[in-house]
Amino acid sequence: MTFRSLDTADLAGKRALVRVDFNVPMDGGQITDDTRLRSALPTIHFLSGKGAKVVLLAHFDRPKGKRVPEMSLKPVAGPLSDLLEQPVAFADDCIGAAAQAVIDGLENGGVALLENIRFHAGEEKNDPAFAAELAKNGDLYVNDAFSAAHRAHASTEGLARLLPAYPGLAMRRELDMLDAALGTPVKPVLGIVGGAKVSTKLDLLNNLVARLDRLAIGGGMANTFLAAQGHPVGSSLCEHDLGDTAREIMAKAAASGCELLLPVDVVVAREVKPGVATRTLALDEVGDGDLILDAGPKTVERLLAAMDASKTLIWNGPLGVFEVPPFDIATVAAAKKAGALAEAGKITAVAGGGDTVSALNHAGVADQMTFVSTAGGAFLEWMEGKTLPGVKALEV
Repeated sequence: MTFRSLDTADLAGKRALVRVDFNVPMDGGQITDDTRLRSALPTIHFLSGKGAKVVLLAHFDRPKGKRVPEMSLKPVAGPLSDLLEQPVAFADDCIGAAAQAVIDGLENGGVALLENIRFHAGEEKNDPAFAAELAKNGDLYVNDAFSAAHRAHASTEGLARLLPAYPGLAMRRELDMLDAALGTPVKPVLGIVGGAKVSTKLDLLNNLVARLDRLAIGGGMANTFLAAQGHPVGSSLCEHDLGDTAREIMAKAAASGCELLLPVDVVVAREVKPGVATRTLALDEVGDGDLILDAGPKTVERLLAAMDASKTLIWNGPLGVFEVPPFDIATVAAAKKAGALAEAGKITAVAGGGDTVSALNHAGVADQMTFVSTAGGAFLEWMEGKTLPGVKALEV
């Protein structure tokens, strides 16, 4: 993939339309987590510092093409101004006279936030006429919202066809890290895929077994593979109807030379609640009323050894019900090992997906990983080998 670089762009006095992800969690009109605002700061500072007029485009929630006052982006302008340490003008529409007046009022280096682009139905429909109206507000386009790159919307795909298009700094770092993990990685490459259900990650598993050297499968989805091998899983979460699918994935892994690391022992209990009595069992010792809720110590030991033998790690999904201790033991042990290896420069460790980010934060190692993507759906679709429209549109 080849992209234009902002380093070579003539920015002074130019209107830079920047797609950001400001779909932040709110409670009573107050932002409860400003991570997404902070991720946009480097690109905004860069453009502003080069004398561009920075015009921010973002969505909030799902107004479905109608103006919903509770879904206005206006409450974001103040906190963003505080983080930037400079004024942020707000326009109560993203197109037309209201937007143009605010943008015309910007000095070079100034920043404006436009109202929720999803107040217009043309955004999610990728309507060319709406994209053209947006394009009137800019001289160049910057996409800094990888988390929205799997959507072919007017502000993520349509605009990139109408103006000189660039990836922002956060977008570029994400793409570079993802390429290092799965595009052109240093081998051997180990993947960890966990979570509840195989059915939600079929495309992911089929893509990874064809590309990785080893793939560890954990969480509830591992039970489906164990059952497909004839092991008892008791009352555990298990998609028994996907036995044939699991066996096909195992066969594909074998044919591709990808070693599958499935649990060799498990931690069980009779109910899911903190501090409940647990037992560690061999696979064939699981009884009818047992719930498999975490990977056992031998499984963890084997996974840690696989990390030691790898140069690249890509991780999506926990190994157990980590939200309910003591079923976080395997996930925390693996996370701490990955963080230590990454911090020591012995492995490139890239992780992503909502549960994964929560698990790494729970283990206290998110800052030690090489890169943690908060992109959710876009990260998963990229791992599945799918083309992301918002990224494709930036290529030159």
